[in-house]
Amino acid sequence: MKEYEGQVVHGTEPVTRLPFGVSRAYAALAVAEDPLIDPIAAQYVPTERELVTLPYESTDPIGDTRYLVTERLVHHYQDRALLLVSDRCATYCRFCFRRHFTGHGGGRISEKQLADACGYLSRTPAVREILLSGGDPLMLADRDLDQVIRGLKQVNPGYVIRICTRMPVVLPSRVTADLAHILGSYTSVWMVVHANHPSELTAEFQEGARRILGAGVPILNQSVLLKGVNDDAVILENLFRGLVQSGVKPYYLFQGDLASGTSHFRVSLGRGLRLMGELRARLSGLALPTYAVDLPGGGKVPVESALLRTETDSYVLRGPDGGEYRYPREDEEPPC
Repeated sequence: MKEYEGQVVHGTEPVTRLPFGVSRAYAALAVAEDPLIDPIAAQYVPTERELVTLPYESTDPIGDTRYLVTERLVHHYQDRALLLVSDRCATYCRFCFRRHFTGHGGGRISEKQLADACGYLSRTPAVREILLSGGDPLMLADRDLDQVIRGLKQVNPGYVIRICTRMPVVLPSRVTADLAHILGSYTSVWMVVHANHPSELTAEFQEGARRILGAGVPILNQSVLLKGVNDDAVILENLFRGLVQSGVKPYYLFQGDLASGTSHFRVSLGRGLRLMGELRARLSGLALPTYAVDLPGGGKVPVESALLRTETDSYVLRGPDGGEYRYPREDEEPPC
């Protein structure tokens, strides 16, 4: 697997070297390996545009490191925590927001790191939900993933556990009957997949979804709104309809995070709101996700209800704590 070299382009913060890697299954979905014209290639082919870092971008735009309570456990929201179980992915998305962690040699979570995380959780009863992420948790072997889930359930059998993964899209062969059996053997386990384009909803994806659903594990989907990939009402409508037909609930449509070197992927909040208006007229609530943004330093909020006003250079939104937060305007569109 080759590595994409970054360089210092703003201040003293370097563009984190995000690895280049793509599964054969995902690369086969691209009609042309040109990221400027193909929505699949755009998600995995590096370009020089990644070397452009804007002053307000960061390698850790949602503040994982700020809320790190053990080496692999992030506790930002009171009732839930994020466990980084692997830094590896089968395909490295060029818009990745966790550039400070993904693909940097940390590997899978160690027994000590898991024990430290469980120790913290045992002392923090307010946490009711654990998100397994990374990297991709399904880069772990079945045995290792089972060990992680078992360890968490020993702390609190009532934990709701989310498996946040792109594997059913980029490497559907990973979604085996054995994996479905392991996940289905626990209560309150959910799978949260990540599909951004209707072309990703292949027959293999649908087969994997049926396998997981058949084991009693519900599936949600998180998409990212990406310029040149899915910033079109028809494409998003087809994506969300296809997910529902596969038994997968569209959960979130995320505004692009302010990650280093990703400005070419971001769609303005104004355009995102207009797309949601179009989708609301086309889709039922079952097929309509929440349009959300992770406010820099402020947490995740639904854009449509949190937007307070539009200023000359920023959108002002109400954060979960009631405070006002600014998200930059990166367009020349009139105020919303």
